[in-house]
Amino acid sequence: MPASASGGAKKSADKGGARSAINRTIVEFDKDQELHAYREMLLIRRFEEKAGQMYGMGLIGGFCHLYIGQEAVVVGMQMASKEGDQVVTSYRDHGHMLVCGMEPKGVMAELTGRRGGYSKGKGGSMHMFSREKNFFGGHGIVGAQVSIGTGLAFANHYRGNDNVSMIYFGDGASNQGQVYESFNMAKLWHLPAIYIIENNKYGMGTSIERSSSNTDLSERGASFGIPGEQVDGMDVRAVMAAAERAIQWAREGKGPYILEMLTYRYRGHSMSDPAKYRSKDEVQKMRNDHDPIEQVRQRLVDAGMASEADLKSIDKEIRAIVSEAAEFAQTDPEPEESELWTDITIEEDL
Repeated sequence: MPASASGGAKKSADKGGARSAINRTIVEFDKDQELHAYREMLLIRRFEEKAGQMYGMGLIGGFCHLYIGQEAVVVGMQMASKEGDQVVTSYRDHGHMLVCGMEPKGVMAELTGRRGGYSKGKGGSMHMFSREKNFFGGHGIVGAQVSIGTGLAFANHYRGNDNVSMIYFGDGASNQGQVYESFNMAKLWHLPAIYIIENNKYGMGTSIERSSSNTDLSERGASFGIPGEQVDGMDVRAVMAAAERAIQWAREGKGPYILEMLTYRYRGHSMSDPAKYRSKDEVQKMRNDHDPIEQVRQRLVDAGMASEADLKSIDKEIRAIVSEAAEFAQTDPEPEESELWTDITIEEDL
């Protein structure tokens, strides 16, 4: 697909002393691509809003981390992927599942601990999987998915296919030791691994400036010889353009690639986080100036690709899908009691 520059690379000094070069190259979307991106991001947004409501009503237990504001990252990446590519991510995972093609009913039912959930009601928000859709979790241990995703990339390399492993983690997890062990192995064996750092500026409740000596996370693979770039993670076109570059690099056998997606979460780290470490004005400014869904909506209207009525119709359709999923998640039976344990019989070799 043709790509064109939109603003080029912007240089700016950060508090860590690094020089950031944000790659703003975009893929020019046609009508179908714009509508696809709009639908996918809106599905994530509406799903997460409903999940937040249900959590507040006590229908969802345990931890629940919402993806609201970051939708362009996973949608843009997935638009550049092909069938067979794998996805693995952290506990902020609902959006990744939906974009991989997992059913909203199954995802929501897992949140409420029901039998029809993707982990049969035993995993909850943070631990869902779908081998059929090549989605390998949902992981509650910070940074654990990075080594798992590197293992998936090794499997692709070993089998000689051209699949890539797309490994998502946050700015907080970027300081974990196993991340660097994975970087080393991936570069050493030239594994087809795409490391996507979703930098939403706050690791739990700590800003990246307070937790990282070098805040240009795209440089984290420099000592291993892994190329990286910073990307405008609020523009789905810029994400897709970066994804195409990285995926082509990996498919050609050149090894791993790092994409630091500069994005933002509107809600707290989890549903229990009041997010008092940042101002309401900061959040509102991001919503007003950089919202990923609003950008696509405005382009569709301005280019005459869709009317306001068309977009309202899409929103109504998606709200109905999410409402149906929420109803299913409240009426589906709970798991059988037998699901609470596994009967293991050990036979001695006499």
